[in-house]
Amino acid sequence: MKRGEFIRLMACGSATLLPLTSAMSGDTESVTILHTNDTHSRIDPFPAGHKKYPDKGGVSRRKALVDAIRAEEENVLLLDAGDIFQGTPYFNLYGGELELKLMSSMQYDAATMGNHDFDAGLEQFSRVLPNADFPFLCANYDFSNTPIAGKTKPYHVFQKGGLKIGVFGVGIELNGLVPSALYGDTVYQNPIEKAQYYATLLKEDLKCNLVICLSHLGYFPRLNDMCDKVLAEQTSGIDLIIGGHTHTFFTEPEMRKNKLGKSVLINQVGFAGLVLGRIDFFFDKKGQADRWAANPISTHYDIT
Repeated sequence: MKRGEFIRLMACGSATLLPLTSAMSGDTESVTILHTNDTHSRIDPFPAGHKKYPDKGGVSRRKALVDAIRAEEENVLLLDAGDIFQGTPYFNLYGGELELKLMSSMQYDAATMGNHDFDAGLEQFSRVLPNADFPFLCANYDFSNTPIAGKTKPYHVFQKGGLKIGVFGVGIELNGLVPSALYGDTVYQNPIEKAQYYATLLKEDLKCNLVICLSHLGYFPRLNDMCDKVLAEQTSGIDLIIGGHTHTFFTEPEMRKNKLGKSVLINQVGFAGLVLGRIDFFFDKKGQADRWAANPISTHYDIT
């Protein structure tokens, strides 16, 4: 769980490597972002006889990793990019209640909704939602005429030491992907427009030191042209996009330039809780995030 020996500069899209000790010398604070996506009700490890992931993953191992990191680092956020539900009999038996209880026990700070989080319908989601001791952030779904009206929020600002971390969520187009009876009167809104609105609000108006988007659009496009790469390039003000939906294993974040030519990172850690994402951001004396170090932590599974 130790950081690598090098961290990368964020400024102007640079991928320059600096030794960890010298790079940190001018920094005043740091924050550790831990993240998951597409855990899909994978409570237990995969069976020992599984062809690809024998005895890999499992909530208890993830919790042990998170607890160990929290013991080492002062400023930690644990986030999820959606598709918490569907994939094992636990979801069929308990309708999402167990997943949210376990996430609460791990002290998740926030999550967004993926398409499979609609699989039991919004009335059931509303019933199990009190088990989540963390907010669901959904900036481009209008739930006004649904059973979860007022039970999600578009963004949240976390205070970590002297740092303000703004987090918001965007979700995928549901039409054609999820049966309409399950999402009801949910109104899908353009994720680029909503992302830009909330990124500007968080960065400029609320003066957040770091802005994170929890995205369930996918790393590459599927039903339409929308994806995390498009989101990164057509917006400004976002520092990190934590992705989901496409089950993409990244060995390190991808650095792209936004519409103003500034750096934005994209990261995703596959599915089923096999990997816990970790990105450490380092801030200069002005409170600007100018360096980062990434270390995806597998539960005994080689992602390379």
